[in-house]
Amino acid sequence: MLISILVNFLVYNVENITMSNNILQDWGISVEEFSKLVIENPSLRGMILGYVAEFQFEKNWLSNPKISDISKTDDHDRKQKGDRNIRYKNKRFIIEVKSLQTNTVKRVDDSWVGKTQIDASDNREVKLPSGEIVKTTCLVVGEFDLVAINLFAFSGEWVFAFAKNSDLPRTKSNKYTDDQKKHLLATTATVSYPPQPPFFLDPFPLLDELLEER
Repeated sequence: MLISILVNFLVYNVENITMSNNILQDWGISVEEFSKLVIENPSLRGMILGYVAEFQFEKNWLSNPKISDISKTDDHDRKQKGDRNIRYKNKRFIIEVKSLQTNTVKRVDDSWVGKTQIDASDNREVKLPSGEIVKTTCLVVGEFDLVAINLFAFSGEWVFAFAKNSDLPRTKSNKYTDDQKKHLLATTATVSYPPQPPFFLDPFPLLDELLEER
């Protein structure tokens, strides 16, 4: 009980601290010290990179005049997926932004190859089209529309590869029945640069395909 009270107290106070436009100054650390923290803590680096990727994705792609009504789902909402929700040609689309696993990145001939993790952050119950409830970290086919994989780990540039949810590989895990596997995405996918199907560098033809499929 005491620990719970202390945690709630700390969370309340952290959330209610007024931050300036210079968060490092607020925290009393230098750019070098912050960089050292990020470099020495892979989990912190991965988390920050994920948010930077979302920022770069929105800046580089969602500023297009074809896109409007951009929103972001609360990170703690386990029932709603999507790093960005957008309106394109008067239809809503849900986009997941993912990153490469840096320890899988390698050069193969004239291409870069790596793996990306496409799954939920925790084990949760999902409802399949059959009505069956499954507890899984797999994302569900149709749970979002488009995935955007940031390829920063390949070249140090903010390039993205896009794929439709319906084109992503399905899980092969023996934890699930054959029917369940049809509706659950594999937790990892291989991505290359230059990209190979189902991944492409331009999301708009994919969005147009999704429009035609609706």
